Amino acid sequence: MQPLRLKFCSSSLLALTFTLFLSGTVLGQGVTTGGIDGVVTNMAGRPLVGARVLAVHEPTGTRYQTTTRVGGVFSVLNARVGGPYTVTANMLGHRPEDQQDVYLSLGQSTRVDFALEEAAVALDAITVSAARDLVLNADRTGAQTIVPPEAVQVLPSIKRTTRDLARTDPRSDGNFSFGGRNWFYNSISVDGTYFNNTFGLDDPAPGGQTNAEPIPYEAVDQVHVAIAPFDVRQGGFTGGSVNTVTKSGTNRWTGSLFAFYRNQSLQ
Repeated sequence: MQPLRLKFCSSSLLALTFTLFLSGTVLGQGVTTGGIDGVVTNMAGRPLVGARVLAVHEPTGTRYQTTTRVGGVFSVLNARVGGPYTVTANMLGHRPEDQQDVYLSLGQSTRVDFALEEAAVALDAITVSAARDLVLNADRTGAQTIVPPEAVQVLPSIKRTTRDLARTDPRSDGNFSFGGRNWFYNSISVDGTYFNNTFGLDDPAPGGQTNAEPIPYEAVDQVHVAIAPFDVRQGGFTGGSVNTVTKSGTNRWTGSLFAFYRNQSLQ
């Protein structure tokens, strides 16, 4: 029987040690904060749902904010202990009410209730205006560059070609290639009509081999450059889509006269 008694004593000692270890672990997780809870009602005692409650720790300026739930109940959790706190409750259509010198105790929730008085509130007039964003709007179908008529008039062009305008796209390498793709894979269109050269004479744009542009530079109104548009109407290319829109006619006769000169000294 002696060995059994020794075994029992050893088991009891192990259980006691394990219990003391758990007790020390639990005590080591001590509580370091306090809380505030209460109810916000009107003068008739009806709870106010959605009222704003703000607790400010005056010594440090720490702010804790919450809103009332169903029944007008609110809770401010994990607030620093001590004080004083100034707790304010306000809701549209009621006079704000505050309670000062509120102190929080460690691990306890301090009760603070409010009864707000109804009051007429004069609101400032609100003016709502809308404007179409030229960058982010429903018409944008991906990253793109638009050269407006004002830019067409002032941007320099050595060869008086839309290629010089398309270079303003930040994804262009300056040689009519976009996104690192060979210019043979571009899609060229004028007023929505394809101007792609299926015989491979684009060097690197329509008329490149013949040193002539398909349309006069003076007729260009705007240029649109897109790389990966989400619009299903634009496709069939893996480089860039360059669409040139020409000017619209009017009932007035207009014209332009210019001289073009270039030699090796201007290179």
